[in-house]
Amino acid sequence: MSWVDKLNAYVARSAVGRWFRLEGSGAPVERTGSKFSIELRAGLTIFIAMSYIISTNALILTDSGGTCDCDREEFGATCENDPAYTTCLQRMKLDMITATCAISCMACILMGVLANLPIALAPGMGLNAYFAYTVVGFHGTGKISYENALAAVCIEGIIFFVLSVLGIRQWFARLIPASLKTATGTGIGIYLAFIGLQSSAGIGLITASSSTLVELGGCPPEFRDENNLCTTHHMEGGPMWLGVLGLMLIGTMLLYRLKGAILIGILFIAIISWPRPTPVTYFPYTQAGDEAFAFFKKVVTFHPIKDTLARFHWDLTTGEFWIALITFLYVDILDCTGTMFSMAKFGGYMDERTQDFEGSSMAFLVDSVSITIGSVFGSSPVTAFIESGAGIAEGGRTGITTIVTGIMFFIALFFAPIFASFPPWATGPALIVVGSMMMQGVTQINWRYVGDALPAFITIILIPFGYSIGYGLIAGIGSFVFINLLVFIILKLSRGRIAPPNFDERDDWIGFVTQGGFKQNIPSWMFWLARRSRKPAKALDLDADNVSTNDTADVELKQVTVDSRSEYVSHT
Repeated sequence: MSWVDKLNAYVARSAVGRWFRLEGSGAPVERTGSKFSIELRAGLTIFIAMSYIISTNALILTDSGGTCDCDREEFGATCENDPAYTTCLQRMKLDMITATCAISCMACILMGVLANLPIALAPGMGLNAYFAYTVVGFHGTGKISYENALAAVCIEGIIFFVLSVLGIRQWFARLIPASLKTATGTGIGIYLAFIGLQSSAGIGLITASSSTLVELGGCPPEFRDENNLCTTHHMEGGPMWLGVLGLMLIGTMLLYRLKGAILIGILFIAIISWPRPTPVTYFPYTQAGDEAFAFFKKVVTFHPIKDTLARFHWDLTTGEFWIALITFLYVDILDCTGTMFSMAKFGGYMDERTQDFEGSSMAFLVDSVSITIGSVFGSSPVTAFIESGAGIAEGGRTGITTIVTGIMFFIALFFAPIFASFPPWATGPALIVVGSMMMQGVTQINWRYVGDALPAFITIILIPFGYSIGYGLIAGIGSFVFINLLVFIILKLSRGRIAPPNFDERDDWIGFVTQGGFKQNIPSWMFWLARRSRKPAKALDLDADNVSTNDTADVELKQVTVDSRSEYVSHT
């Protein structure tokens, strides 16, 4: 037995192993295949795969202007000619790097300790762009201020917390048909691969096109126009081919089941990209490259948050504020729900009978608390990250994985110059590989019945093409409701005579809602209210039939409560 096996066995037998249900811990429900050493590696893999968020989120939120301002009559609407404003933006960027690391650290550790899931949280891409460019506007040119937008994010987190405590958020998530949950995971896989193929967070193989929307790119930076479109020299960029090499290396190592294949591939490509005098360097001899290399050379640095901490403006009277709040609510709830359910299915935690996953209630609570805390730091909404799939693919099965990711974000508070310098063509191959792994769920969709297949397909294609998990789910749910509601109405009006030829091959979603495992997931307080409303006005009714009925209701309520909280039994 090697020292790694001894370490795994020791941790598994400890209180830590029992809490996180490691294999061999003796916990009532162990996580099959979970080992302490694998969890450490998986957590590091997730962190590296999503470390781009440290600098990317800071850059996007800095574009909002934050708390900076200038004399716009003198320097223009965007204040770009004001030196003091530019200095303020530099300070704002450092604030956002610290805020991103801090909230990601807290959210990941909470998720790992309380929910025991390998799902990492950080300020969400897409939501941060909506916050910066639509709500606040570039350099504060939007309709509401940065401080007012933070208030909307804070209220969003509070609303989510209340919905999660009451069980309504979980209840809504379980209403989503099983075919759409599966389709969401497949769509996210394509979405991940699409991101990994682009230049912003990937290898740069796919770029935008003015005529065909997208095309093969891979050109060197000097052959791109102001819109980042390749003008000539397609497929001749060194970083793109280095990214392809990373993809092939990771694929080959996975073929031989080499442990840590994804992590090794990312580190290998990153290290090759750091030296400057090479055609594949991440630090070219440009102004942006010089600034990035100067930051990289600092290695160790810490910048306390100075300008964005708890900067709220509670003006709830404008229509734009409520539009922003509602948009944050429905996009975030669908994004987070879709990501969590897809990662749970990918990791094998999904209960097909109840269409729920272990730790879901606590996971949603952690998400809502993290959103509110993130707004205090000055950040846009926090959400679950699809890059968690990279850690699950490495074998991560418990909350230890997420705790390791959180600890790495804490370390990044002091080593941000290193962790913010992983080039996108180093992490892009990992996203493509994980995307391919998530495609395997497509075979579980009911392709035989159009009422299930078409909404699932719409969900799959609109998640990557619409560049939003939330919008893809909205389209899928809307088409599912329309098609199946129309079939239901025709069936009722014809008294069952007009039905699709293969109607019996459908997924019985109505049966699941009315009599399946879904009943056991209804919040227990709803049963309590229903039982109270049925009680007679006189509490002391000694009629034997009433006593029997009330006793039965009590037993049913207790059983529902136990079932709905079964995911925490092993912790207690």
